[in-house]
Amino acid sequence: MSQKSIRIIPLGGVEEIGKNLTVFEYEDDIIIVDCGTMFPSEDMPGVDLVLPDAAYLYKNADRIRGLFITHGHEDHIGAIPYILRNFVCPVYATELTKALIEFKLKEHMMDDKVKVTCVEPGDRVKAGCFTVEYIHTNHSFAGAAALAIHTPVGVIVHTGDFKIDFTPVDGGPCDLNRFAELGSKGVLALMSDSTNVLRPGYTMSEVTVGKSMEQYFNDAQGRKRIIIATFSSNIHRIQQIIDCAGRHDRKVCICGRSMTNICSIAVKIGKLNLPESMTVDVSNLKSVPPEKLVVITTGSQGEPMSGLSRMANDTHDRLKVGPNDMVIISATPIPGNEKMVSRTINSLCKKGCVVVYEDVHVSGHACKEELKLILSLTKPKYFIPVHGEYRHLMEHAMLAESLKIPHENVFIPAIGTVIELNKSKGKMKETVPSGEILVDGSGIGDVGNVVLRDRRLLAMDGLVIVIITMAAEEGVMLADPDVVSRGFVYMKESEVMISEVKRMVAEYVEGADLSDRDWNALKAGIKSMVHEYLWQQTKRSPMILPVIVEV
Repeated sequence: MSQKSIRIIPLGGVEEIGKNLTVFEYEDDIIIVDCGTMFPSEDMPGVDLVLPDAAYLYKNADRIRGLFITHGHEDHIGAIPYILRNFVCPVYATELTKALIEFKLKEHMMDDKVKVTCVEPGDRVKAGCFTVEYIHTNHSFAGAAALAIHTPVGVIVHTGDFKIDFTPVDGGPCDLNRFAELGSKGVLALMSDSTNVLRPGYTMSEVTVGKSMEQYFNDAQGRKRIIIATFSSNIHRIQQIIDCAGRHDRKVCICGRSMTNICSIAVKIGKLNLPESMTVDVSNLKSVPPEKLVVITTGSQGEPMSGLSRMANDTHDRLKVGPNDMVIISATPIPGNEKMVSRTINSLCKKGCVVVYEDVHVSGHACKEELKLILSLTKPKYFIPVHGEYRHLMEHAMLAESLKIPHENVFIPAIGTVIELNKSKGKMKETVPSGEILVDGSGIGDVGNVVLRDRRLLAMDGLVIVIITMAAEEGVMLADPDVVSRGFVYMKESEVMISEVKRMVAEYVEGADLSDRDWNALKAGIKSMVHEYLWQQTKRSPMILPVIVEV
């Protein structure tokens, strides 16, 4: 009799940084770990969010027993309001993560539909045949946790995003004892964060950021306003900034929608200490001398609509920056955001700001020696690197093999790949439907490949509109064709070419058989003819849009 296997299916978070979502499946039971979004790339014009394609979950919704969240960063919780529109299951998260999820659900008017349960490290949750145990770890988010997933086949450890910090701001170091206990009893598989596997050594402690901040506060003492951009979810970092401001007798202004929301939530549940006497509203900044002010804002990734970007571009309605400002960017650019961050820094420098963007950030992800430690403590039979681009996953796989995990027991998955594991063997099998869903505005899935292709075409080569006025009854042209160009050529400098397009279109319409009034066929012919001519003349392919007006 063959052994039963557990199926592990990453629907996001592998071969990429973001949109983490992993499915664990055994017979009739499914649980999900994380449900995140990803930043759109520069070749996705107009796209606001990228979600994992969860079609496989929708198809198997009746088997889903729970969604377990490791921590509250957007790449782990951002997709919840979108994906849970299509099925209902209980959600489990630690306190701050729970509060952020509930805030998102309320924004999407789903707070009555989805129940979020608060769990703490050490808690165990029964979900079908699975029992999910939360383990305290360190990360750039308060309450981050790893998961020990107890299954009928064995224990699977999922680290979530983590690092090993022996002097964390919240006073709770990573629970290495529990990892060791699990390893001594036998771990079937380890799924581990690969983000920093290319970095040797250990990740610096979060408290080192506070020491750097103290130095820059001293440098600006009595002379400059301080503006600090960081991740709005990094409550530990924000707390250190607030504490530093208090020691230097400065007021604190929280700026930016997400920063304001998250700080309000964190203060409400006791995760952030921000005395009301220290705060000043962004609308009342003139009441505080600049040298007595610290502004904590969004925009560490150069996001176009963030607080810092609007300051850099002179579009912020409350804050104008200049030579009397010290701007500290306390974050490292996420892969793909480097250009936006550089543009923001350059714009701030041109305004005369002192810009600090080095030595004021530490990563929330484990470096190579920490990853080796977790591998050594858990001693897994199988190893699956996650949360990284392919180069990260490959390097992590080689690291596991260097610690004597057999090559055949190391799996580098692609999105949608099914990994089947039991106590005697493991293998990668078929794939399930997977990919990405692009969100535009408040909708979901309304930006398909065709729409995205059209946007890219418009951005690259522009638009040419050909307008023909036809008599509805007689089927004859009533006036010369008109041509409008947007983003293709400057009309006044291309009069000869535009006149030739008009002539060609007029001849084509006059020679066409329009007895059946087939306007679609007429438009298709005009489109093909104009496209070929413009390509010959310019070696560019604008979008051609024929418009027929019947009168």
